[in-house]
Amino acid sequence: MITLESDQQMKELQNNESVIFLFSADWCPDCRVIEPFLPELEEKYTAWKFVYVDRDQFIHICAENDVFGIPSFLAFKDGEEVGRFVSKDRKTKEQIEEFIIKLDQ
Repeated sequence: MITLESDQQMKELQNNESVIFLFSADWCPDCRVIEPFLPELEEKYTAWKFVYVDRDQFIHICAENDVFGIPSFLAFKDGEEVGRFVSKDRKTKEQIEEFIIKLDQ
């Protein structure tokens, strides 16, 4: 998983990739729970590029995209938002996989 480094990089990824942004933070306990199985999801769903977005570093991007809880996921394809799994609730591997599978339908 790559880590978002700039606003410009986010725009480029949104417009040129099938990308899932993971909004997270180091201090978030629910975010730590999903970390162990994220590499497995990346391997399984290779049609998607996964990008870590540090909520604290990019709080303005969170606000612009109505991401007020973490961990949360936003998916973009061809410059359009195609899915969002946004809430403050803890997410299971199964819930995240269900979200990804629906993106391809």
